[in-house]
Amino acid sequence: MSRRADFLAANRGKRAPMPGFVLLVRERADGDPAMRFGITVTKKIGGAVVRNRMKRRFRVLARELLPLHGYAGADHVLIGRDGGIERDFTLLRAELEKALGKIARATAGDNRPQRAAHGRGKGA
Repeated sequence: MSRRADFLAANRGKRAPMPGFVLLVRERADGDPAMRFGITVTKKIGGAVVRNRMKRRFRVLARELLPLHGYAGADHVLIGRDGGIERDFTLLRAELEKALGKIARATAGDNRPQRAAHGRGKGA
């Protein structure tokens, strides 16, 4: 994923926070079974070297685990968190598997509509 609109749309989907990252998953409902993923690491995490290292680690994890545990026709976004760069790679892998399982359980048992995209944090 490369378009900002895709990342903003994914933010309205399911969310699974973990110590090293936050996973967002949103079904696109456009009939395309392709699995897409995006990675975001902000400057709050560190300089360019730190951010690029974290993105490389996330890319490897996504390419390894999404074909097995991801959702067809959905966008997956990994948002780097502070401390994620120091986490052991096997621990990050286990956390991503756990996050994908958490999303699967939430999706399977969720018969209510998606949360509204307005009024969050604005005192509405």
